[in-house]
Amino acid sequence: MLERTSDLHDANATAVMPSAVRAAAGMPFDLAAPADLATNRKNMALLVQLRWIAVIGQIATIGFVQFWMDVALPLLPMAAVIFGLVALNLVSLLWLRYRADINNRELLVALALDVAALTALLYLSGGATNPFTSLYLLQVTLGAVLLDAPSTWSLVALVCMNFAWLTSYYRPLELPQGFAEAFNLYIAGTFIGLVLDAVLLVVFMTRINRNLRDRDLRLAALRQHAAEQDHIVQMGLLASGAAHELGTPLASLSVILGDWRRMPALASDPELSQDLGEMEISVQRCKSIVTGILLSAGEARGEGSSPTTVAAFLTALVEEWRTTRPSATLYFRNAFGADLAIVSDIALKQAIFNVLDNAAEVSRDWIELMAERNADKLVLSVTDRGPGFSREMLAHVGKPYQSTKGSSGSGLGLFLVVNVVRKLGGVVTARNRPDIGAAVRLELPLSTLAIGDHLDG
Repeated sequence: MLERTSDLHDANATAVMPSAVRAAAGMPFDLAAPADLATNRKNMALLVQLRWIAVIGQIATIGFVQFWMDVALPLLPMAAVIFGLVALNLVSLLWLRYRADINNRELLVALALDVAALTALLYLSGGATNPFTSLYLLQVTLGAVLLDAPSTWSLVALVCMNFAWLTSYYRPLELPQGFAEAFNLYIAGTFIGLVLDAVLLVVFMTRINRNLRDRDLRLAALRQHAAEQDHIVQMGLLASGAAHELGTPLASLSVILGDWRRMPALASDPELSQDLGEMEISVQRCKSIVTGILLSAGEARGEGSSPTTVAAFLTALVEEWRTTRPSATLYFRNAFGADLAIVSDIALKQAIFNVLDNAAEVSRDWIELMAERNADKLVLSVTDRGPGFSREMLAHVGKPYQSTKGSSGSGLGLFLVVNVVRKLGGVVTARNRPDIGAAVRLELPLSTLAIGDHLDG
């Protein structure tokens, strides 16, 4: 059952969204792979941003050295390298648009291409004597954070081989005549390279760490979802076992009550006859619940889900609930509009019963169930005039055993409701009303329920 406290709060709401993860009972559940691939995609996007910054910085540096310092540079080959980086970035952007996940090898290739481009530019501008060789450390640091250990060491080996090659093979810089402060130029270049390294590392390491934190949050959510699915499976097994065990005694009670009703001594007493009628209704209700449990577990003792309509499904549901709760006052408003053929879902029916039962516990004199259509969704709202949800309950909507009454096994009602609706691709929202009472809203995509076109009113 859903649980309430007598504390009334402002109208705050909590929504439980449908999950995109897949969990199967008794099957291996790989938590890390999807999150890692999604994080790699974000990191690849960061590498694209870094490459744009590198292109702008390289153009500015080449222009400054060529035209301000009068140091002759091979502009055409350098422009070709920069054009190659721009082309690589454009291809990467298209790739990211059509690729949902990026793996470790693809990140390694991207970093290796950046190392190759840096090596080409250094080769054209002094080789290992160029102070901007310190930018190699940026690539190595990014690799250490983004890649697995074998890939990181592969990148380190590539950087070392490129640097070693540049010590022997490079195009010397042609310094202008009388350029006597070559060492000061080297110091200035080293300083600029160090500043670039530091700034870029801080900026991108901060973003990468944010991606890693997001990944950890997704992994925690996946683990929580897996634990909830396991909890549901365990409860389903217990419920199915209990349903089997209850079948025989309920059948015996039904037979005994039928025999009693035919006994003249009991049939002649109006009060006892009325009591027998109520007992038969209660037994029949218990048998319906047991049958519903077995149907949900795939062990139906008869026909399964049957075709119906939204109006017929909700009307029958309301009438059945009113029969079992004669002392409660339930108002039903059907604002769905044109009727729609759907499949009667026993689990959804039980979920709605749970919400109504909870409302009846705190607001027996006034409960309202309203059905609406919002685009392609069926929206069911249950409101009451009770004390409302506690702040703690609203903060943990859909979590098992979130009850403020402290009773054993309580707090499972909304947990089961949320999971049933989530399985159908829907959303559950709980909130306190501004004046008094609470409201629980179930939004269900009609595509998971509908079996045909609109029917005539």
